[in-house]
Amino acid sequence: MKSKNKPIKIGDTQINPGDRVNVSLPVADLYTSTSLSMPVQVICGRQAGPVLFVSAAIHGDELNGVEIIRRLLKRKTLRSLRGTLLAVPIVNVHGFLDQSRYLPDRRDLNRSFPGSPKGSIAARLAHTFNQQILSKADYGIDLHTGAINRSNFPQIRANLDDPHTLEFAGAFGAPVIINSNIRDGSLRECASARGMPMLIYEAGEALRFDETSIRAGVRGIFSAMRHIGMLPASKQSKPVTPIIARSTQWVRASNSGIVSGKAKLGSMITKGQRLATISDPLGEAEEDVLAPFDGIVIGRSNLPLAHEGDALFNLSSFADVPTAADVVQSFASVHDDQSIGA
Repeated sequence: MKSKNKPIKIGDTQINPGDRVNVSLPVADLYTSTSLSMPVQVICGRQAGPVLFVSAAIHGDELNGVEIIRRLLKRKTLRSLRGTLLAVPIVNVHGFLDQSRYLPDRRDLNRSFPGSPKGSIAARLAHTFNQQILSKADYGIDLHTGAINRSNFPQIRANLDDPHTLEFAGAFGAPVIINSNIRDGSLRECASARGMPMLIYEAGEALRFDETSIRAGVRGIFSAMRHIGMLPASKQSKPVTPIIARSTQWVRASNSGIVSGKAKLGSMITKGQRLATISDPLGEAEEDVLAPFDGIVIGRSNLPLAHEGDALFNLSSFADVPTAADVVQSFASVHDDQSIGA
């Protein structure tokens, strides 16, 4: 027998089974006396099921996740929701307004958890999210991009030593999964302390929309929701089976200059292959940037200029690189299709 879902309270608002409610969580105001709030949409399904939070813009300049959540909330599939979805498209409201990764106090919100109600702006915002969102959830998906002028190939980062998180990560269907260390003060560290399976979806570049990354993010969230029983099974084709990266390494510029001929994101690289060329402005001195091992390009700098030591390419190593390349190609073919359904 199907059981009825339970109400959930976010802030001062109680959301009952069958309701879909927008909640504004107060955050630290501006010094102009303008009130700021963190927008949350809560969808409380009629039937019982897990509580999942999906969040974006913890770094205020990472915009792909905001669009992913906007598209997610427009899908009719959510009418069949079991359990409760907590959608938070803009966590770092201050940073989002300033188009900045950081808060006005220059702190990184994703190094400020679990936060404090009497601390800095970052600490107070982290505390609000921790108490009102994280503490109510059973699972979490946090959406990120690369930094300014740096793009990431769609990937999931998670604690793969936990079997439940590993299953959850595989269900998302991103082409690459990376076993990522948990950083002090991060949202993921806070979730781990609660024993909560949580994923980081990294794709695209700060302050830019990347259509492939956005479509893959929407599809991945729905796939993960089906895996944990929040949505009925899909009649569409199965998601891409991901591959797990054994290790990752940034390849850095050995000298300063103009960077040209860059390898593309998602391309398969063999040891010794040229990734790019660095030359002086007069074209008299040129030096190739070579791959140190076989792998896939999962991140890269988009700037055509580099100082000595700048990070240029992030390469991931796999036990079977040709198989990994096939997975990447399959992923590209799926998400090049404009017509993705839920």
